[in-house]
Parts: sequence; C-alpha cells; structure tokens
Amino acid sequence: MKQNQNDLTTTQTLNEKWDHATLANNFIFYKVMRHHPQACKQLLELLLGIKISQIEITNEETIEVDYDSKGIRLDVYVKDTTNLYDIELQIVNTKELPERARYYQGLMDLDTLKSGEKYKKLKNSHIIFICMDDIFNHNMPIYTFENLCLENNKIKLNDRSFKHFFIAPICATLVDNKDIRDFFNFLISNKASNKFTSELHNYVADAKHNMQWRIQYMTYERQRAYDLEEGMNRKAIEAARSFYEN
Repeated sequence: MKQNQNDLTTTQTLNEKWDHATLANNFIFYKVMRHHPQACKQLLELLLGIKISQIEITNEETIEVDYDSKGIRLDVYVKDTTNLYDIELQIVNTKELPERARYYQGLMDLDTLKSGEKYKKLKNSHIIFICMDDIFNHNMPIYTFENLCLENNKIKLNDRSFKHFFIAPICATLVDNKDIRDFFNFLISNKASNKFTSELHNYVADAKHNMQWRIQYMTYERQRAYDLEEGMNRKAIEAARSFYEN
C-alpha cells in the first residue's frame, strides 16, 4: 500500500522527535526506569532521602477497579517490602495534578490490599510527580504533603500516604543537595555531570538505538494524537448539539 504524504510527514516528524528525545520524554523515562531497576532505586533514594534494600518494578502498570470506574496507567510503579512508589514525569501542567495524586493513591491502596486483610497491612504510599512547571506558584523546589489536623497541624493522621511534587527548574538551582541539582540539571539540559547522570545518559542513548522501542513510540504517539483528535471532535459535536437544543 502506498503511503500518503500526511503519513510520510507524520513519520518524519516522529522520527525527528525520537532522535532528539531525552530523559525528559515520558516514553524514554518510562523505558529507562523500567529496564534499569538499579537506576530507578537510586533515583527514589535520591529524591526521598531514604535507603531501599530492594525494589520490585511491577510488570503491569494499569490498575482497573471495575468496568464503570476510571482506571489508571502509572508511569513507573514500584514496590518494596513496606512501600509503594509511583513516579510520574509531568511535562505539561494539566491543572489537575493534586486530584490525580489523590485518585492514584486510592487505587494503589486498592491494588495492594487483599480481601479480608486488615487496614494495617496497607503499605506506605508515595506519589511522586516530577514537574516542569511550578504548579503551586510558591517558587519552592519541593512540595511534600501528608494529612494533618487542621485544628493543630502538629497532629498527623499517620495514614502513611505522601504526595511529593518536584519542580525540575527550581530543583536544578535551589536544592542544597548537589546530587539532586545534578539530576534535575541533566533532566532539563541532557548534560551529564556526575556518575549517576552519566549512566542515565548512556541508558537514554541505548534506548534510542532500540528499534522495537522506536516503533512502539511512534505507535504510541499516533494513538495519542488520534485520541486527542477524537476527543476534540466529540466536544465539537456536543457543543453543536447543545447550541441547537437550547
């Protein structure tokens, strides 16, 4: 079958995007973290200031509740003996990240607690958003949230659920920890400056030489563009219907 000009243009554009992609590309970030668990573990330890003995990166990142509930697809879903971690790279401020964090946390709890188990069996959960924009507009590099008593904020609910928002451009300059600054500078500029970021740079290069992943990326981007167009078309039809009905 002969490929039309639009398809050729799209393919060329996607090839160019792939060739210029860095770790700040969602698809590349996902592939690097999933296929290099030690790098993922090191990133978690760096961002949260903790030590992790061993992690398990789940084979299935999609969590479905039932047929009429909204499922979620997690970027990098990680478990250890007592914790759940979800790392999300957020390039665009969708204006709903706090609500997404709330929903993700609830579904992760549902996914891990088996029927009949006591609630104490729930693991500590950490939702981590790496953002390119300061979604809270307070010029802070890191925003960490847990549930506190409004009447006395020294009293914690102790439900062991945490939400972390790392603002990449601010983390690259204002964080005291040099290793964290180096990571976010690498994420923004693609310039490695220490052992960890050099390893990440090599992993990104390896990922971009993987022809299977290139094809997956192009298929993913085409499907995303199609879904976006379909969504816009549905909104236009609904707006027109509403106009005529009113």
